[in-house]
Amino acid sequence: MRIFSTREFDAWLLGLNEKSRVQVDDRLDRIADHRHFGDCKPLGGDLFELRWKNGRRIYFAKVETQEGKTALMLLGGDKHGQGNDIRKARRILEREAP
Repeated sequence: MRIFSTREFDAWLLGLNEKSRVQVDDRLDRIADHRHFGDCKPLGGDLFELRWKNGRRIYFAKVETQEGKTALMLLGGDKHGQGNDIRKARRILEREAP
């Protein structure tokens, strides 16, 4: 599965410490290589949430492109800002959807 990301996701990822970035990269590699999303929750429409026990969240969409099925990483955050992050991810998805 191909994985793309938005500039908002990339900025969030760069702001994480090295250990956290490695954890996120490992999860994205499992998605790309095996289509294994792990703890994932649908949020309605095309929006989904990857969850970690430490509260980290990644909001993404599954989209169909010419290359096949794609995961578009929209935004990252944590459980404490979840409501605002979901609203922002929906706005980003409207802007970025193919």
